[in-house]
Amino acid sequence: MNVELLKQLRSDTSASISDCRTAILESKGDYAKAIEIIRSKGLDRAAKKHERATGSGLIEAYVHAGGKIGVLIELRCETDFVARNNLFKELAHALAMQVAAMDPERIDTLMNQPYIKDQSLTVQELVKSYIGTLGENIRLANFVRYEI
Repeated sequence: MNVELLKQLRSDTSASISDCRTAILESKGDYAKAIEIIRSKGLDRAAKKHERATGSGLIEAYVHAGGKIGVLIELRCETDFVARNNLFKELAHALAMQVAAMDPERIDTLMNQPYIKDQSLTVQELVKSYIGTLGENIRLANFVRYEI
């Protein structure tokens, strides 16, 4: 097994070492296929967690464009442990930036938009990938966007 490929895959996906190892073996060392395998497994895990209660979370604030646009989002998860996790905070920030950039009217509209940093993903797929990585249900509960 190529250790450098394993490190790179783990760095790029934040998946567990065992998931990265399995994906590399299944893809026979093809990096692009390994990423797809990890995404697919994350989506499968997310589907299983969809109904779980999200009683914890955080509020993320983002101000953009010289103070002309501001966003507050309420991102929910199952436990306080995940709410304090840097990956969860990273997702909250990414979602706040998405709202600032794309000005969606509703949560369902936002979830169906292409993700601004990777047009090959929808925002829903991005959230599901974090669900797979963090192992908890994650739900965007609310957002508000202000613009001057």
